[in-house]
This record gives sequence, structure tokens and C-alpha cells, in this order.
Amino acid sequence: MSRTRLERVRAAVGIASLALQQIEDDLGADDVDQAELAAILRELIEDTDPPGGFLAALAQLLTVAAKRAEQIEPDRDGDASCPLYEAAALLTDNAGMRLIWAANSLDSQGVSA
Repeated sequence: MSRTRLERVRAAVGIASLALQQIEDDLGADDVDQAELAAILRELIEDTDPPGGFLAALAQLLTVAAKRAEQIEPDRDGDASCPLYEAAALLTDNAGMRLIWAANSLDSQGVSA
């Protein structure tokens, strides 16, 4: 029996949630120093798979959803697509840069050239 699209999305979100919980547990560990915390923050942004890191991948997902919303919005007025585009922009423009600033503040030596 094949799984429905929504079931596949739920399964993928579940896997991502478990991964995020593991990262959260690591961040909460007593032995995480500032260099390691900076490295973890950078990994969320600079990871090479997917290109651009976790936040960029999430922003891309929201952009794809926004493009689809544009096609199926009843009035084609942007009520659904605009907030999705804005959320994607906030992730890359705002959240991403703030993670970089925090990581660099914690460990400027770990900045890649």
C-alpha cells in the first residue's frame, strides 16, 4: 500500500523533529563550550548537504510552498503565498545572519576564510 503525500510529509517532519531534539539535547549539555556551540550554530547554516544548511533548506521549502500557493489561491491575491515568501526571507535574511553573528561572537577563530 502506498503512503499518501500527507503521510510522507508527516513522516519526514517526524524525522526532522527527532533530529532537532537531538541537537537541542546536545546544546543543553553541560560540557558544551563556546567554540563547540559556535560550531553547532555554524552547522545549521553552513552544512554542505543541503547546500546552505538547514535554514536555507527550510526557506527553500517555504518558497516552493509559496509558488504552489500562488497557483491555487482562489483569488490569486497573495493571501497565502505572500506570508510564505516572507517567512522564507526572514529565515535566510534575518535568522541566518543572526546565527552567523552569534557564532562569530562566540568563536571568531572558527570563522572559515
